[in-house]
Amino acid sequence: MSTQQLFLGIDCGTQGTKAIILDSHSGQVLGLGAAPHSLISGDNGRREQEPQQWLQAFSRATAQALQAAGVDGQQILGIGVSGQQHGLVLLDDQGQVLRPAKLWCDTESTAQNDRLLEWLGGESGSLERLGLVIAPGYTVSKLLWTKEQHPQLFSRIARILLPHDYLNFWLTGRACSEYGDASGTGYFDVRSRQWDLELLAHIDPSGGLQAALPPLIESAQAVGSILPDIARHLGLNPAALVSSGGGDNMMGAIGTGNIQPGAITISLGSSGTVYAYADRPPVSRDASVASFCSSSGGWLPLICTMNLTNATGAVRELLGLDLETFNRRVQDAPIGAQGVCMLPFLNGERVPPLPHATGSLLGLTMDNLTQANLCRAVVEGTTFGLRYGLDLLRHNGLQSRSIRLIGGGSKSPVWRQIVADIMDTPVVCTQQSEAAALGAAIQAAWCQARQSGLDTRLEELCERCVTLDPGSETRPIAANVSAYHTLYKRHHDYVLSI
Repeated sequence: MSTQQLFLGIDCGTQGTKAIILDSHSGQVLGLGAAPHSLISGDNGRREQEPQQWLQAFSRATAQALQAAGVDGQQILGIGVSGQQHGLVLLDDQGQVLRPAKLWCDTESTAQNDRLLEWLGGESGSLERLGLVIAPGYTVSKLLWTKEQHPQLFSRIARILLPHDYLNFWLTGRACSEYGDASGTGYFDVRSRQWDLELLAHIDPSGGLQAALPPLIESAQAVGSILPDIARHLGLNPAALVSSGGGDNMMGAIGTGNIQPGAITISLGSSGTVYAYADRPPVSRDASVASFCSSSGGWLPLICTMNLTNATGAVRELLGLDLETFNRRVQDAPIGAQGVCMLPFLNGERVPPLPHATGSLLGLTMDNLTQANLCRAVVEGTTFGLRYGLDLLRHNGLQSRSIRLIGGGSKSPVWRQIVADIMDTPVVCTQQSEAAALGAAIQAAWCQARQSGLDTRLEELCERCVTLDPGSETRPIAANVSAYHTLYKRHHDYVLSI
């Protein structure tokens, strides 16, 4: 008799959907799948996606993962969904999507965010009320933007969901939200873990937005079982339990075993994130630190930069380089790229708060304008942004004895060395780089065990299912650390001059 305990983990991100099949009994990932998404972009900061694309990608990625694992979908005991934070999915009273989802990287609602922040009493008022300072990427300003730009559509809103909430709704027919992802909306108090109904009433005095809010559930709670029609469509066990799921950063924390104080996770994805676990609400006086709730019962102080592999990818495509050649060019250039400095704010920026910033190349001469230096400059520039965020977390008392590195950029040895040197901290990757999808699968196993009456601890599952890759361990080199100390100061001075 098989002792396998199979779970499906899904991560619906900006660039695509990833799926993994996890055997929680052995701790092994048996198969992976992936399918891409496209972006609706505008010069005014618009960044949107059609939720229908997520459903199609979910189906394709799941089929690939099942095939790669060589398992029957009827063996899947549970499903966990990770989703990009802050996105706004609006449904009508028939459960139909009203318009494309505005994403975390959308800055079109900056003016609305400014007005809401003023109503809250500025940064100090927002911190006092919500435990964090609302930013243009958060969900709350997207609601006010929708009211002002699409008033007729706004009047038809029956449900307000985050991306992972929407996927759970599609799977189960039940609309609900989980504390971790909910804490990134901007209409949620991270200390009391409750929706801020008065803030929503300020946007919509009719009470329509309050009525459209999903109920909140705990991280270890199930949303429900998969709908029979969806189970048939996906080829999955209709008795499979759908866990609460969560935001991609919250699931990434679980997928890197970052569920106790001490470790710091850095994600080198489309955006860059730096976060650590805290067992009490660490409300920072610094507006750039978001003290979100975790999806493991605690809190997740976090900073997010809006330009990372999207910026390195733009340079790579401009130069017509494949990934291997790009990494070789980075390696070929010296530290500091012979004076070439890039401020990689191609998408505005969240940390530091520069939503209208644009990218800049500085220090160019006839001698240093080379492919290698441009490639090195964009990697160093994005990593300096993460260093700024890590310093903010350190100033708030979080320790960083080691860094767990995840995301697409973590697969590059040269980038790992640059991170270790700029942060002056050893880094190591997890064996499974798709940490958010893994975290979602681990959470599904935790949820299913509890539903079955087993007293399985999340720590046990993380110990069994999250393994570090010793071959990726990278230690800072003293000479490089010293060189980057000077270069980081120069880079930061450039940023301050914007």
